[in-house]
Order: sequence, then C-alpha cells, then structure tokens
Amino acid sequence: MKKLFGTDGVRGVANVHPMTTEMAMQLGRAAAYIFKNGHKRHRIVIGKDTRLSGYMIENALVAGICSMGVDVLIVGPLPTPGIANITSSMRADAGVVISASHNQFQDNGIKFFCKDGFKLPDEMELKIEELIFSKKIDSLRPIATEVGKAYRIDDAVGRYVVFLKSTFPKELDLTGMKIVLDCANGAAYKVAPAVLEELGAEVIPLGVKPNGTNINAGCGSLHPEVISEAVTEHRADLGIALDGDADRVIFVDEFGNEVDGDHIMAICATDMLKSKKLRKNTVVATVMSNMGLDIAVKKAGGKVVKTAVGDRYVVEEMLKGGYNLGGEQSGHMIFLDHNTTGDGVQTALQVLAIMRRKNRTLSELAEVMIPLPQVLVNVRVAEKKDIMSIPEVAELVKGIEENLKDEGRILIRYSGTEPLLRIMLEGQDKYQITGWGKEIADLVEKKMGGK
Repeated sequence: MKKLFGTDGVRGVANVHPMTTEMAMQLGRAAAYIFKNGHKRHRIVIGKDTRLSGYMIENALVAGICSMGVDVLIVGPLPTPGIANITSSMRADAGVVISASHNQFQDNGIKFFCKDGFKLPDEMELKIEELIFSKKIDSLRPIATEVGKAYRIDDAVGRYVVFLKSTFPKELDLTGMKIVLDCANGAAYKVAPAVLEELGAEVIPLGVKPNGTNINAGCGSLHPEVISEAVTEHRADLGIALDGDADRVIFVDEFGNEVDGDHIMAICATDMLKSKKLRKNTVVATVMSNMGLDIAVKKAGGKVVKTAVGDRYVVEEMLKGGYNLGGEQSGHMIFLDHNTTGDGVQTALQVLAIMRRKNRTLSELAEVMIPLPQVLVNVRVAEKKDIMSIPEVAELVKGIEENLKDEGRILIRYSGTEPLLRIMLEGQDKYQITGWGKEIADLVEKKMGGK
C-alpha cells in the first residue's frame, strides 16, 4: 500500500503533511536517486501551475534534487502535458509537475514523469516511498563539483506553443472563429490564448490573470456556466474551459450547452473511425463514462474498453492494448499519436479541426451521442473504509440495483485525491436516480461523514 502517492501523485493542503517543504525535498532526493543511470550529468525538469505555494515547493524540490547530484531545468508555470513534452523533447531523465490540478489554491501536489513523458508506474512510486521511509539514501551527499545545478528554461512556453500548433492540420486555420477561452487562472494562461490566436481565432480570454490564490476559483472546467454565459453574450462559436494544470477540458457549444468528455470522445472516435485512424477501432474510457458513449461508438463500428477511474489507468490500458484514443468524462483526453498524457489545449485543437474540416458547429457534432440520464453525488467522509461493509448501505445499494436491472447502473468509489465518496447512478428516469443518489448520500453522511 502506498503511503504518499494517490492516483495522481502526492497531493494535500500545502504546508501540511505530506505537502511540506521537508517532504518535497525528500521526494526530490529519492526521485533523483532513482533516475540517475550511469556517470553522465543527469537532468530533471520541474514545472508548476500558478498556486502561491508553488514557489516554496519548487525550491524544496530543486534543493533535494541538486543535493543528489542531479541538475534541474526550471520551466515555471506550464500545463502538465507541456512539462511531459518538454521532458521528452529535451531528453531529460524525468519531469516533475507541482500542481493540484482542479483543486482549490490552498492544495498542491507533486507528480513525476519518466523520460518518455509517461507518468510513473506504481512500482516506481512505491520505490520512492521506500527510499524515503527507510532513510537508505540519507547518507548519500555528493560534494564539490558533483552537486547539481539549476537552470531556468526561458523559452518553455514558446516551445510548447510550437508543439501544439504542429498537431493542428497545416491546411486548416481558425480564421473567422470566435472562441471564449477560460484558462482557470492556471498554468495555460499564456499558452492557450497564444495557440488559438496564432491559428487565426478571435479569442475572448477569461481566467488569464493568476494571482496565486484565484486558480480554479469560480472559473475553468469545473464551472462551465462561466463560458456558457460568455458564449451567449459574445455570440461566439464555442467555449473552451481548462482546469488549473490544463490537462483536461470541457466545452460549451454555440448555444451555451455543455459538451463533456464523453461527447468529445464520441466526436473524435467516430471521426477517426471514418478516416481509419482509430487503432483497433477502440476507445478507452473509464467506468464513469456514460453508456451513451458505448452506443455511439458501437453504431459507428467501434468499441469501448473500460478502466478504473484515473487518466493514468486509461493510458496504461492504451499502451497495453495498442490504442491511440482514450479519456474520461471529466475532460481528460489522451491522443497518443500526439502526447503522452491528457492535454486540454491539444484536445481543443482536435475538436476545432473536425469542426473546420466538416464545416459543422459543435452542437451538430455533439448529436453523435445521446447520453443516458446520469447523476453524480459527492459525500465528504472521515475515512475511506469499505462502503459495502456497512449493512444499511449494502442493503440500499442492492435494492437500487435490482430496480435498475439492465437499464442502468450504480457505481460507488472513493476519490483518489480528496476525502470524498463519489456516487454515480445512470438510468432511464432522471428524477428516480436523483432521488436514489440523495438517499445513498444521506445514509453515507449519517454513517461516516466528515467535516
């Protein structure tokens, strides 16, 4: 069992265990030790989002890594997928992202990428933890010229803008398109507007004035109502909302209606099936994806493979099965032909390219999928114990499943990054499943709720 790492790195309230400067330094030392291979000078890339606590955590990581004789390449605020890309393109030995993604500003996190730009497998995260808690490397202290150096990569934003534009078809541009873009006051506040504007779009930017505390605050992919209102006001062609580290994206169409990750997978999968670019005619999604996605892809001649929740598990399945498109309902989308992890801006470019090539609006493209009614309820819990070990909850869930039969489903799981129990119901009757979701949530709150 992991003690530090969750489904997406180490995460928590900044300056509270495990997100302290002391732990960040130890994580840096352990990672540097693992990624050193041979006698050359080794390099690790460090990037971050726009959180106030990013400065102190960055400095602690740099100190830890350099203390093990490894150099650091500092790129500053940059989307998570941009840091993965810079890591692989600069032939660094690893990459580190300081971000808590869509969480509030007081939280922060640390996640690692291997030299190929993919997230660390579980066994490497366990090895890092083992090195920290066993104190095996405490005595390893390079001296003199063996100590690492830190360098700032000033053109990281420009490098990533060029990469993103290279994933957009050269014969197309965005001239004449009006796009509302919400960067969540996060890591993409420079990159995303530059990419769309350089491709010819008229951009109405929102959430591009980070101050260290306003990341994800009433903006970004968790608040699509913001771009919905702006699209209607400005009569834009669509709205694009990123999260704090820009590895996920949510859209709204020209009427202000939300278009989530499942719809985007359906749009891209059916387009790739038609052009014979979808490997093995398969899309990888998670168990949270709507059954409407399965129906749409099957109708187009493809299939959907499901994984546990978390983009890392989607990527693992894609690599294992040789697939090139996967994602989550929440807006993480992975196009392995272009990048190694979820990339909100690159996903937006794929959708915009389909709109341009087919000369269709986003609302027209979204008609490819008809979602089943779905309800998601979150309950804050004091501890993450087996929910089905509570007799009253188990009995209630069993009764609901018997009522749903083959016309819906219920999925209950814990968040990998927050003390939350997520309850998802899917069925034909929205009113009915909403009531069941509230009934389960109220019972869980009574039995094991947290503050």
